[in-house]
Amino acid sequence: MCTAITYKTGDFYFGRTLDNDFSYGEEIVITPRNYLNFRFRKGFHNRFAIIGTAFVNDGYPLYYDAVNEKGLCMAGLNFVGNAHYSAPSQGKKNIAQYEFISYILGSFSCVKEAVKEIKKINLTDESYSKSLPPAELHWIIADRNGAVTVEFVKDGLRIYKNNAGVLTNNPPFDGQVFNLNNYMRLSASEIKNTFSKNLRLKNYSRGMGALGLPGDLSSQSRFVRAAFFRLNSVSEDGEQASVNQFFHILGTVAQPRGACRVGKDGYEITVYSSCCNADKGIYYYTSYENHRISAVDMHKFGLDGKTLFRTPLKSAEDILFKN
Repeated sequence: MCTAITYKTGDFYFGRTLDNDFSYGEEIVITPRNYLNFRFRKGFHNRFAIIGTAFVNDGYPLYYDAVNEKGLCMAGLNFVGNAHYSAPSQGKKNIAQYEFISYILGSFSCVKEAVKEIKKINLTDESYSKSLPPAELHWIIADRNGAVTVEFVKDGLRIYKNNAGVLTNNPPFDGQVFNLNNYMRLSASEIKNTFSKNLRLKNYSRGMGALGLPGDLSSQSRFVRAAFFRLNSVSEDGEQASVNQFFHILGTVAQPRGACRVGKDGYEITVYSSCCNADKGIYYYTSYENHRISAVDMHKFGLDGKTLFRTPLKSAEDILFKN
């Protein structure tokens, strides 16, 4: 279970939490231009360099979330039971599910271009390998001018304009947005007594405008919570202030070990949280084991290189002692 958000101050930011009860050994990965091959597009390579978090298998980056050098961003989130992919079809533009993020970010510079292409795509159910079947996902794609949610379901392709700037998991995106109607009275301000004019009710605490904001870990509740905090967020435009605020918003949906049991002995946790300055190509992250914000700048790597840049997530707490 995961949550992705967009955020814009002076620059545009994009990121997510990755919540799971295990890790594949994710890394921060920079893919240089012309590095990637695609299963059904012989001789076609990625035009644009990409940075994000990925599981690398046999030299191929399987991205969870990423941004390209042009500022186009994309993340895939679990959509179990609703995602539907098709068999490869002759005469169609087939793209394997596992290479969807790499193909879009490697080929297009903005949401408008990406959406135009996605409408032509047949997203296939090809497995990357026997041990890595296609993940059931839906996607958020964003740039500084807006965001969309993309879902491949049994009824076909669904593309939604995402004005909330948020994506979690089930139900489908239109159901998540409709559910926000139940919370339209939430406010960052003090509330007035509309219960009855016959009762002298008053605010007895700060923050009472948010009474009713769901606090559980379900995907629907996380969607409401992330949307409320994102859409009411206030911060300065500078880089440190923006990144700091971004991680605070993601912190409202973070999962500590013990709160969500999986099976007999497993627990879902926020494996990592990311925030990428899409304008500058700087990828920030924290991990469950390390709260200190780390950063990788894609433009300090040779984007016309021949190999991937890979660095593991920091996995030990970095505590600053003051005495």
